Amino acid sequence: MKVGAQGRMARNFGRLPGGNDVDVYTLGSEQGLQAEILTLGGTLRSLTLPVKGKRIPLVLSLPDLPAYLEDTSYLGQLVGRYGNRIGGAAFELDGEKYKLTANNGPNTLHGGDVGFGKYVWKVLGSGGDRNSYVKLGHRSPAGINGFPGNLDVTALLGIYDNTLTLAYEATTDAPTPISFTWHPYFNISGDPQRPIDEQRLMMAASHYLPVNEARVPNGEIAPVAGTPFDFRRAKTVRVPPPAAHPQIALTGGFDHCWVLDKDARVAGDLYSPASGVRMMVRTNLPGLQVYGAYHLRTAYPGWHAICLEPENFPDAPNHANFPNSILRPGATHRSFMSFTFTA
Repeated sequence: MKVGAQGRMARNFGRLPGGNDVDVYTLGSEQGLQAEILTLGGTLRSLTLPVKGKRIPLVLSLPDLPAYLEDTSYLGQLVGRYGNRIGGAAFELDGEKYKLTANNGPNTLHGGDVGFGKYVWKVLGSGGDRNSYVKLGHRSPAGINGFPGNLDVTALLGIYDNTLTLAYEATTDAPTPISFTWHPYFNISGDPQRPIDEQRLMMAASHYLPVNEARVPNGEIAPVAGTPFDFRRAKTVRVPPPAAHPQIALTGGFDHCWVLDKDARVAGDLYSPASGVRMMVRTNLPGLQVYGAYHLRTAYPGWHAICLEPENFPDAPNHANFPNSILRPGATHRSFMSFTFTA
């Protein structure tokens, strides 16, 4: 058992085949929101909240380290260098073309074969009581998965009251595209086997990004008005029939990035009538990917969840009309996402 600042406890979660130990840090209090964070990929191992005298789970969770090493669904992981897809596993930057590792058909998904979630991150600090945190660091070397530049990243994960926050900072020694996110699978009903269809979602987003057959944005920034993608007023995340919209027919549900309104105070608001739990998502990033996790039907039969991932626009390096995703030497990237729970 390890003790951080102000008595914050961490325990060993297991050892990788290569010999590196993986620790788990507990954040939050027994009276409120509580999280477990693995040093392996900054993975959100668990997230629970007391509701009506019982502590309920809010995210999908695996039992042990071998299960996380075998997982291919990015369950709870920090995601980078580039969250979501880069089409054709390639991009051009400053007149030079870069070829990346393709791990999603022709695309690069969540950074390629060896993303952030595959590494044991260095613990740079931990502590707190009511405001508890762990700060993790990682150096992504130049050339990994084809990306240029040595990239130094820190991830500050903390809980204050009933809000879970992730704040990223990053610097580089050569221009490189970045899109950092986090990949928890939420089911705020308290029962991972309960379908998410009844959960209600609101997003402050007047536009979204349509995708092509490879689930890569086609470059259009489309209005949500008059489509199933209009969540400006809360409605269930139940998948409409394929005939409702060509994009629904194409992807079999929601697996798209919404363009957040610039004046939005809350990016997303998810509510479960079954538990009475509400989750509010805030971020300074321009997009919010919503994925109904439909692959869980085969990957983890019986589990249901939804992913809400603040991010830069997918495939932004290949679309001049998308917000800039290039980090350059001398600049510091700073982004945050927070998840506030009430019951």
